[in-house]
Amino acid sequence: MITFAYTILYVQNVNQAMTFYEKAFGFERKFITPDEDYGELITGSTTLSFAVHTLAKSNLKDGYIESNASAKPFGIELGFTSDDVEKTVAAALQAGATLTEAVKTKPWGQKVAYVRDPEGFLVEICSPM
Repeated sequence: MITFAYTILYVQNVNQAMTFYEKAFGFERKFITPDEDYGELITGSTTLSFAVHTLAKSNLKDGYIESNASAKPFGIELGFTSDDVEKTVAAALQAGATLTEAVKTKPWGQKVAYVRDPEGFLVEICSPM
């Protein structure tokens, strides 16, 4: 059996990134290494992880494109459901996110908004389907 266990975001500062997601979305810290180069948050059945760029680069010999808050976001997003999309967006903005797309109701009735975290990663906040 294969399960989706985790997603790792490569960031400048693991502790700061984790603190943002704790404040913005209420996720719980599972652990962070003593060197603060890797950490994990409990988000439900899938773990959200963070690694510093130096650690990530040691695993990927050909490198990768670093997220940049001033450039367009990657063609991927983290998706979080919320019973109160507006309140969750407000909490994310208060924690340091930037608004990309305000809350809209889709034709099928789902509320959807987009923010970018301080590292520039795209986050969808939506109502459950």
